[in-house]
Amino acid sequence: MTAAWLDEIQWTEDGLVPVIAQQHDTGRVVMFAWMNRESLRFSVEEGYAVYWSRSRQRLWRKGEESGHRQKIIDIQLDCDADVILIKIAQEGGIACHTGRESCFYRSLIDGQWQTTEPVLKDPKSIYK
Repeated sequence: MTAAWLDEIQWTEDGLVPVIAQQHDTGRVVMFAWMNRESLRFSVEEGYAVYWSRSRQRLWRKGEESGHRQKIIDIQLDCDADVILIKIAQEGGIACHTGRESCFYRSLIDGQWQTTEPVLKDPKSIYK
């Protein structure tokens, strides 16, 4: 497979594209992250999500520490070619570093952000 498909993406000035990760069977959005050309290429080649960590300034294979990898079921590009949706099978049922199913676990209720999702596993037991 040639890498010409990568050229169709509208990358940011930093060479990144926003990525939404969605659980394939429930439709639940579990996280948002960034990819660069290399991480997206690795994701396609390996079949598991590889992101670009802006805080660490390096490739980040989701689950490399926790074991909570994201098996890619489908990759979709939006109409403007500037956002990617990956439909994934979340291994271990936890996508968030806080030990929750999703990174989107707070809701705006009466003008305050309130936690509405439980911790499924203590992060101290996930990360060493």
